[in-house]
Amino acid sequence: MNRRTLLYGLGVGLLAPLAVEAQQAGKVWRIGSLASYSPTSPEVAPLWEGFLQGLRELGYVEGKNFVIEGRYSEGRHERLPALAAELVRLKVDVIVVGGGPAADEAKRATSTIPIVMVNNADPVGSGLAASLARPGGNVTGLSLVTPELVGRQLQLLTEAIPGVSGVAILSNPTNPTRRLSLREAEVAARPLKLRLQILEARAPSEFAGALSAASRERAGALLVVLDPMFFAERTRLAELAAKHRLPLISGLREYAEAGGFLTYGPNLRDSFRRAATYVDKILKGAKPGDLPVEQPAKFDLVINLKTAKALDLTIPPSLLLRADQVIE
Repeated sequence: MNRRTLLYGLGVGLLAPLAVEAQQAGKVWRIGSLASYSPTSPEVAPLWEGFLQGLRELGYVEGKNFVIEGRYSEGRHERLPALAAELVRLKVDVIVVGGGPAADEAKRATSTIPIVMVNNADPVGSGLAASLARPGGNVTGLSLVTPELVGRQLQLLTEAIPGVSGVAILSNPTNPTRRLSLREAEVAARPLKLRLQILEARAPSEFAGALSAASRERAGALLVVLDPMFFAERTRLAELAAKHRLPLISGLREYAEAGGFLTYGPNLRDSFRRAATYVDKILKGAKPGDLPVEQPAKFDLVINLKTAKALDLTIPPSLLLRADQVIE
């Protein structure tokens, strides 16, 4: 190789990234979103606002360098496959998926378009990722659950209500990630000497019957596992739990804010904001399969003292002192 050829090659190598950057500067990215509920729904609007906030912090301006192509099933999981197929036909640059089966349906619809999970409960167990450290394929993002999280919720319940012996667990049988939560609950219940009652609800119309069954079996509390439909209907669940005098516990602080008794888990809005960093890296050329799935590092304990008083429960002072937030 002569000197002129070498210099030319070096010049092309230095200019190439600049050319790509200049080309990308004028591009309007198409970000697909697939979820059970629309961002316009007041129950989930703060979460999607967290995602948009994350994009703004990274320099993205909606309508200028990105647009959202949203497809939402409004709680009807059977619609998700067709909605995922629509996003694939639109050839979006990346698909952001909410909780529940949205990630599974997006993965079935495409193996090439990058997919960013916001709050999947079990990405490895569900086959979305080969491992958390190196997911492979076209799916990455954030996992909302860490091992033993449900067990920790049950342990906190026994501290908050000494002597509790029976716990009803509400799950959605159409949600494939429920198996992980139920398995963890069964493992944790044994050393805590808790009797579990498994309840199922596929739609809000089944809530009343499920909670009535819990009341008949004299359950001492109600644990609501993660599910988009439950989250969207959390106020109704809290009201029904109060009607049956069942202390409601869950993994998301929004349940306590809606009138539930106690929650312990990660900050969901922050997970949506963090998802924007994955989108940014992918749009800048990173392969989703090389981006480790992020697990929550911080967990918040939230106690609704107003609900506790309504249920005639006295929270131990030591537990109140450990709470990240007490709602009065």
